Amino acid sequence: MTALPRGETPGPSADDDRDASASAAAEDLEPGGPAGLPAQHPEDAEADGTDGQDAGGAPDGAGETEGEDADAGGTDAGSAADGSPAGGDAGASVSAAEAELAAQRELRARIEQRKAEKGGTIEAGGKLSGTAADLLAAVRAVESGTSSGTAFFDSPAPAPRRPAPEPAPSPRPAAGPEPARPARVAAPETVAAVRAVLAEGGAPEALAARVAALLGETAADVLREDPWQLLSVPGVRPEQADGFARALLGAECGPGDERRTVALVGWVLQRAALQGHTALDAAEVRAALAEHAVPAPEEAVRHAIAEGAVLVFHDGADEDEDEGGAGEEAAEQDAEPVPVLLGLDRYALAEESLADGLARLARSGPDARWRDAPPTDLTRAVAEHGLVAHTGGEAARGEAVALAGAARGLGLRAAVAAYTENGRRRLGADVPAYTLTGLLSGAGGPDRDEDGALALDLLVVLDAPQLDVETAAVLVEALPDGCRLVLSGDPGVLWSAGAGRVFADVLAARACPQVASRTPDPGPIGELVSGIGIGELVPVEAPGKEVVIVPVRDAGEAVHRTVQLVADSVPRAFGVPAEETRVITVGHGGSAGTRALNAALKQRLNPGPGRFGGFDPGDRVAHAPAPGRTVPGTVLSADAEGLHLECEGGRVLVPKDRVETALRHGWALTAHQAVGMRWPAAVVVLPGDAAGALDRAWVYTAFGRGERHLSVVHGVDQALPRAVSESLPRPRTTRLRALLESLLAAPEE
Repeated sequence: MTALPRGETPGPSADDDRDASASAAAEDLEPGGPAGLPAQHPEDAEADGTDGQDAGGAPDGAGETEGEDADAGGTDAGSAADGSPAGGDAGASVSAAEAELAAQRELRARIEQRKAEKGGTIEAGGKLSGTAADLLAAVRAVESGTSSGTAFFDSPAPAPRRPAPEPAPSPRPAAGPEPARPARVAAPETVAAVRAVLAEGGAPEALAARVAALLGETAADVLREDPWQLLSVPGVRPEQADGFARALLGAECGPGDERRTVALVGWVLQRAALQGHTALDAAEVRAALAEHAVPAPEEAVRHAIAEGAVLVFHDGADEDEDEGGAGEEAAEQDAEPVPVLLGLDRYALAEESLADGLARLARSGPDARWRDAPPTDLTRAVAEHGLVAHTGGEAARGEAVALAGAARGLGLRAAVAAYTENGRRRLGADVPAYTLTGLLSGAGGPDRDEDGALALDLLVVLDAPQLDVETAAVLVEALPDGCRLVLSGDPGVLWSAGAGRVFADVLAARACPQVASRTPDPGPIGELVSGIGIGELVPVEAPGKEVVIVPVRDAGEAVHRTVQLVADSVPRAFGVPAEETRVITVGHGGSAGTRALNAALKQRLNPGPGRFGGFDPGDRVAHAPAPGRTVPGTVLSADAEGLHLECEGGRVLVPKDRVETALRHGWALTAHQAVGMRWPAAVVVLPGDAAGALDRAWVYTAFGRGERHLSVVHGVDQALPRAVSESLPRPRTTRLRALLESLLAAPEE
């Protein structure tokens, strides 16, 4: 059996010829240094063996993708690195972020229970037809205990809506309905039983805690009966699960085993979700199965549907059939075939619940309480509509914050939510704002009513492009009728880490008024970013050296100059200490990716043996508490429980069994990881022809990370091979836009 993936250790550090390059680095920042963008074109990049994409193209996961070896948040499947602190498998304390996610799951469960009591959940797959529809109906009929599947294709009765909250003269205190609870941890005896089965099959015993938490109390029996359930553990690859199954089942298993094909279908769709898709074309799923030696991919897909492992959709099909036979036949001949989409029920439910909630808000009529608001485009839109999209750059955030202030001046309850703690802090101490995770978990934010709805008249969500469908669905469901929702953000930056592209779909569906900010980002950095926003990467005038272009010839020089900028030149010229400067690059792999840069930066800024799973006290780290989330921090200490970090928002404990999979060195980040965050100074490492080699959204996001100073190490040829193409934002298959358009086109009940 192929060994499961283990964490990466930093590669050899770049040569640190301080004497030879200190003066050169100083020239970059002192008057007379290079300030223009040289016209250079990269040569064809040579493959370097590793790619640079975050797991699934996630904007801010701390993990790294190693070919086929990616998981949620970029975690690896394997035991802790040598030298990590000793401790138990699963008994360690969970982080605050994990507790927040657990609270979100509990809130989602309460929402679904309330929907069921009021009139049933929203049915997924309502547009199916033919054999696929019959299969889905049969599956649901069996699961529910009914004898007929026809009822599943009827539209459910609309659930009663909550009354609009009464206006209050002042904001509610920031308190949640209940404290966040720790995530579920499997019992020691369950973990021990799973460990025995893993050892019997030749799999790393370090997976026992995660398998037990995923599969429950009977995990050992489930795993022995269906060894391919190991694929449900993030980071495990099909060939590894195949080897485990052969060790347990012997000749009984084969490539066409139905247990294997069902697990593979789910694995393919979960991998697609890591890349942002909420559904996948059935043809792509069949092709992926064929790549893994499934003998009859089409039959395997049918079986997975029949088993209820996936849902099937014919989104886009016209449900209204003409009664004229000839006209119907002609229309069928002219129409293009409707793609059949497959998806996991968690994302299908989230998209349909989100679409229903957004449509509910969008249909809210005028609110007379806004008639005395300052006459701006944004306040006028909010006065007339319950859902508003606000687009603009960093400076435009002030307009959205001012809207919340105007609402409070009218006696309305208003709140501002940012995607990251970094983004919340940038608003200033005088702005009452929360993070999305804090708002949804109850750790911060207004009171909730007995149904779990937020006691708000207005919610402004900043960094809206980072909303994934599951987070957005929970957020929208928590808003009462009559509440105004403003989604504010820059449509040019990278999309969400999780599945979906909520903000882009809302804009494309024209589901609400769209107010474009006229406030430009100030200064040379703002001018550079604005130019990239319209597709131009040109030199800008920077008399104060706010933007410095540093040309280099190869990857080695790029790493060397980057270290000098962070450690010497920026602190000397601008007074920004090294710990407040971040390096942004294309990806993790390559000769100038995060691995190479972090190795060189650690050697210069905090040398040490990496005694605790590769880390030392004082190391800058990127912590991934959950898929798609990166929290920058600093290692404080280590003990038997794990590593103690100082992160934005407080202290965090990373359990010893999570150190290798949830933590990476963090002096250098990818643009995906840096989304939603800014620092006083940033150093961006780009290939020679950044405008041609990289997607505009990537460059746009990377260039926006510096507030006072931005250095661009430019001209890295043959240094970022697969990292260049792998890190680009890819088109995503989602259903939200079609669902929104369908709901808003239908007459209101």
